[in-house]
Amino acid sequence: MKILVVNCGSSSLKFQLIDSETEQVSASGICERIGLDGAVTYKANGEVYNEKIDLPNHGVAIQKVLSNLLDKKIGVLQSLDEINAVGHRLVHGGERFSSSVVITDEVIRQIEECNDLAPLHNPANLLGVHACQEAMPNTPNVAVFDTAFHQTMPKKAYLYGLPKEYYEKYGVRRYGFHGTSHSFVSDRLAELAGLDKSSARLIICHIGSGASITAVKGGKSIDTSMGMTPLEGLIMGTRSGDIDPAIIEYICAKEKISVEEFTSVLNKKSGVLGLSGISNDFRDLVDAVGQGNEDAKNALDAMVYRVIKYIGAYYVALGGVDAIALTAGGGENNAWLRENILNGLGALGIQIDPEANKTRGEEILLTTPESKIPVWVVPTNEELKIARETAALL
Repeated sequence: MKILVVNCGSSSLKFQLIDSETEQVSASGICERIGLDGAVTYKANGEVYNEKIDLPNHGVAIQKVLSNLLDKKIGVLQSLDEINAVGHRLVHGGERFSSSVVITDEVIRQIEECNDLAPLHNPANLLGVHACQEAMPNTPNVAVFDTAFHQTMPKKAYLYGLPKEYYEKYGVRRYGFHGTSHSFVSDRLAELAGLDKSSARLIICHIGSGASITAVKGGKSIDTSMGMTPLEGLIMGTRSGDIDPAIIEYICAKEKISVEEFTSVLNKKSGVLGLSGISNDFRDLVDAVGQGNEDAKNALDAMVYRVIKYIGAYYVALGGVDAIALTAGGGENNAWLRENILNGLGALGIQIDPEANKTRGEEILLTTPESKIPVWVVPTNEELKIARETAALL
C-alpha cells in the first residue's frame, strides 16, 4: 500500500510517500511560505530539487506535490491511482478521538469543534485534508492525532485544580502532544531494550524546539508534560513551559499589554531564546557556552534542570523505570545536552558512556553496562507512524 503522509502547518505542507509494506520512502519534501512567495523542496531517487513558485493556498501546494510525484523526469508514480490512502497529522482531537480515524464529513465536523483548543494548528491541518479530498476525491483520508496517545491518562494526571465546571463546560484539562512521536519511540525503545511492551515502564524525552516528556506504562501514556496546549511543561526553544500563573496578570499590568499579547510572548519569545537573548537553537547556545556566554549557559542549565526534574517525577509515578529514550533534534543529535541530562540523573544509578554519546542521529545505547537504567537514543519517525496507523485502519 502506497500512503501519502501530509503534515500541514499554517504556511507549510510537509509530505512523504511511503510503501507501508517495505516502509521505504520513495519521495518526500516540503512546500513553504504558502500564501507568500512559495518555495518547494522535493526529494526522490537520491536527488533534491528546489523551486521557487507561487503557492497562494494549500490546494495549489497539494497539486504541486502531486504533479512532482507524476513528473516524467523526477516523479515516482505513473498515476495518482497508485496512492492508496492519505494519512494526515491532526494536532488536537480533544476527548473525542483516542485513536486514528478514517476521515468523513462527521469526523471533520468533530475536529472543527476542537479548533478552539488548537486555533493555530487544527484549521491548518484541515486545509491539507480538504486539499487532498479535492485533488483525489476517491482516495481515503485518515486522521492521526497528536493527542490520541495521551487519552489513556488517568483523571489524576489530566485534571487541573480548577473549578470542575471549566472542565465540564470547556474541556479544560491536560491533553498532551507529540503523541505520535511518543508512541513510535516507546514501541521501538521496548524492542531495543528487550522489554515486554505490555509491562514495560518507560520515559520518553522528546527534546526539540518543542519538547515534552511522557511516562509510558504497559504501552500506554499515564502522564505527560504538555498540558491543554503545548505551552506547559519543559522550557523549550521559544516556549516558557511551567510558570506561576500569577505572572501573567503581573506582567500585563506592568507592561500595559493584553493577555493575548503576553501569551504570544510566552509562546514565541520565551524559553531558551528569551533566557539567552541569542537563539532558540540548542546548537547555537552550546557554541555560545563554549565562548563563555553566561546567559546561554543559564538558559541551557535551566532547560536541562527541568528535564531532570520531570524524569525524576515520572520515575516515582511509574514505580521505577526500565528504560529511557531521548529523541527529536536535541535528543538525537546534541551530545552536550545528552551528557548534562544524564549526568544529572546519577541518583537513579545512570552512567553515561562518553564514546557512545559522540554518535549523532542514530539508535544507540548511551549508558554503560553498569548503569541501573539503560538510556537509548531513538530517532523519531512521526511520518512512518502515521503511515502505519493509516495502513492498519484500511
